[in-house]
Amino acid sequence: MLPDDAGAVLALAGRTLPPPAGTADPRALRAGTLARLEHPCRTDPGGCLVAERADGSLGGAAQAIVREGLWGLSLLAVDEDLRGRGVGRALLERCLAHGAGPAHGPGLILSSEHPAAMRRYARAGFSLHPALAVAGIPVLDAAPTAAADVADAGAAGLAAANAIGRAVRGAGYGEDLAVWLDHGARLLVVEDRAFACAREGRVLLVAGRDEPAAALALWAAILSAPRGATISADFLTAGQQWAIRVALDARLALSPEGPVCTRGMAAPPAPYLPSGAWL
Repeated sequence: MLPDDAGAVLALAGRTLPPPAGTADPRALRAGTLARLEHPCRTDPGGCLVAERADGSLGGAAQAIVREGLWGLSLLAVDEDLRGRGVGRALLERCLAHGAGPAHGPGLILSSEHPAAMRRYARAGFSLHPALAVAGIPVLDAAPTAAADVADAGAAGLAAANAIGRAVRGAGYGEDLAVWLDHGARLLVVEDRAFACAREGRVLLVAGRDEPAAALALWAAILSAPRGATISADFLTAGQQWAIRVALDARLALSPEGPVCTRGMAAPPAPYLPSGAWL
């Protein structure tokens, strides 16, 4: 995959993957998603792959990233007419080989609810951890007063976010979070204890050294959205009861979500709400 393929990959993802929740302007969402697809082509060219039909049209795409020894599958999409023909399996196998793959270190995959995807990841040696998604227009009566004081740190908060990421998931993010910041995301940092990335109601990522700080960062992300906007967050596993409590206090609805898949970890990182892009 090359950066110039991002437009075709975005169209493929639009055909094959659930649309992102949230209230972002469609043009801004497209620009941000293109940047999100182009970035790994530069940082992890060996993990970014496309599958082409005989006529040259794009039928599948995958992106794997490695950050300080942590392997993650950032994207896997295959057109309906090519499913069941080994295309997804071949893309995944190539991605697993990128950066020595999770067989030599920890790995994360955020799966869709598609049965074939879950089966493929389990067969690849990953443990599947059931997860929930939350969404809705929040009720803010229970928001802690301190959450309103959590400011957007912007680029100045990237060093703290990387340090927190290393403490929680064993790896920083490199320049990944800066891609979000360049496209309107907020980086909300609670001292050196926790951070959240959010954009117009979409909670992109939360990590904390302790649950109270992570909960405060999640509340700050909720409060950062325009009043009356829909809030959404994904991949809340059993280890994220702190986040489920925040969601219930904010009167957000819970719904089933695809599993968080881990290899080389006893359980998904916690306190942690991963992102589909940067895991």
